Amino acid sequence: MFVHVINPGLSTLKLACAEIGPSREAGFPGRLGLRLVRQEVPLSPDLPLEELSAQVLAATADWPAPVAVAGRAGWLGRVPGGVYLITPELADLASRSTTKWGDPTAQLGVPLALAVAQARGVAAYTVDPQGLDELLPEAAETGVPGVRREAYFHALNARLVARRAAYEVGKRLSDARVVVAHLGATTSVTAFDRGRAIDTTGTAPDGGPMGTRQSGPLPTRAVIELLGTQEPAELMRRLTRDSGVQALSGGLDLAALETQGHAPGVPVLATLVQQVCRAIGEQAAALPGRPDVIALTGRLAQWEAFVSRVEGRLGWVAPFALFPGELETEALAEGVGRALLGLEGVREWSPAGTVLRAATPLAPLPPELPGAGPEAGLPLPGAAL
Repeated sequence: MFVHVINPGLSTLKLACAEIGPSREAGFPGRLGLRLVRQEVPLSPDLPLEELSAQVLAATADWPAPVAVAGRAGWLGRVPGGVYLITPELADLASRSTTKWGDPTAQLGVPLALAVAQARGVAAYTVDPQGLDELLPEAAETGVPGVRREAYFHALNARLVARRAAYEVGKRLSDARVVVAHLGATTSVTAFDRGRAIDTTGTAPDGGPMGTRQSGPLPTRAVIELLGTQEPAELMRRLTRDSGVQALSGGLDLAALETQGHAPGVPVLATLVQQVCRAIGEQAAALPGRPDVIALTGRLAQWEAFVSRVEGRLGWVAPFALFPGELETEALAEGVGRALLGLEGVREWSPAGTVLRAATPLAPLPPELPGAGPEAGLPLPGAAL
């Protein structure tokens, strides 16, 4: 079967035709076969939804007819993870929401997926929205009454990476404890216990180690002092876009750092390793037992000198698995594929909350993909896959 995927970026729409087949391993039914054909089209977020959907329909006109359309969700409030049916009500919520840290395109994926799906005569879905909240109560609480930690992290990519990492050590996600470090322009490190994201550093100014542009944790006194010299919006931009590796290195990009190691006189690599190891250790300790695997993902997972140092420091905790780059498109495709094959239930949103519909096949069983290889997914929480 084929699923069309829509993943809005800052300047382009990342589109994909995903061919999805069932698992070739009886013991791991959630491990799907997946092949992607990708395409990007320029994105102007100011265009009306009708024009954007017409662009997508034109760009995908020659693709095989889909059985569903998947779209990446932005901030939908505090919601449980999983696969969501996109209804007009959910699309309206998404169109009125904004991402926590100012991504102007984050709200487009859900209403655009619904518009394209309606034109194709199929259903639309989204997977693991931003703001996915599965934290343990004690992980969300703080020492200040009324102040709660939000589970704002790279949920879509992190969950898929957790699934694939669990498979690398011969386990299903529903049976595994995994720490996932998403390390890119922004970062987050998250503890998954049997599929549930029970704790996280958060991302951007909320937490997470230094990224290529993210500041990493700051002393509270320093933040208060900075607020005395900068407007909140200006300081937010500085902490999320104008700090981190590139600021410490004097503007060197990652390619240059991979060659030079660090900028003259500034121990960028050592600082990055220290912060990432500290965050991984923190999230490993948040689990109820020793992690089965530690997974590194994001742009920084391509930096060999960095990865080798982190693994050298923490290899005694658990084996490492590497998934460089981001796998959001794959995560959307596989999540919808599991729902269509009846391996995972589907959530339906309403203002009163979400309802989980029992897992039942929603599409005809497709044939196995010849040579599908090891690209695979794992079940979300609650599924015995």
